[in-house]
Amino acid sequence: MNQPITLADRPSLDDLHTYLSRAARVEDGSVRLIAGKGVLAVYTAIIYPRGLLDDSPTVLGLRTYALADREAFDSVVPLRSLLERIAYVRDSSGADGPVAIGRPHEVSTVTWAGISPPRGGWAAHGQAAPALLEAAARAGIDEVAASIPAGTGEQLVQRVRGEVWGQPVEGVEHVPAGAAFAAFSLGFLSDDAVQIFETGPWTRLTTQRGHVLVRRKPWTLKA
Repeated sequence: MNQPITLADRPSLDDLHTYLSRAARVEDGSVRLIAGKGVLAVYTAIIYPRGLLDDSPTVLGLRTYALADREAFDSVVPLRSLLERIAYVRDSSGADGPVAIGRPHEVSTVTWAGISPPRGGWAAHGQAAPALLEAAARAGIDEVAASIPAGTGEQLVQRVRGEVWGQPVEGVEHVPAGAAFAAFSLGFLSDDAVQIFETGPWTRLTTQRGHVLVRRKPWTLKA
């Protein structure tokens, strides 16, 4: 049996529920949970390639939570199953103290979960205005909607999304529109400037509400 996830308090449980509910509206798939040293890192996939010919960037959401103990694990579980268990605990738990959530059975066919963003080595690379990223996200949403008529096949849908979300955000280096879409969809944008960091092929957008991690394609890297 999988060991449970024991969050430090009820507000963390409510926050996790909100985060995963937003992610599920975009990509109702799986979530990666990495626990260690009293911290739970929760990764959600917003955009990722679906095949060798898919040029979409890999765009992940990340929020971290304090744990009540020093449990350690790295597992990928169905997002909906985890949301159902969180909802059950929210209905039955009290208002104070640590909160334990049953961890769903793992899945092993999630390609994006095999790509691990680095934990260190990030270098500051400027910042972006939240309004700029929100505008890029909204423009992309409109473009995708206008380019995909009803009844379009899944392969064409993925190609259109890859093209739209792979476009750069004007005036911000190494940030594709898909990263803006992730930050907007997950509720990470607020009044504070979005801090940008880089390491190798990875770009990270950070606000007080969470992180968006982008793994660029090799041919988009500087020489």
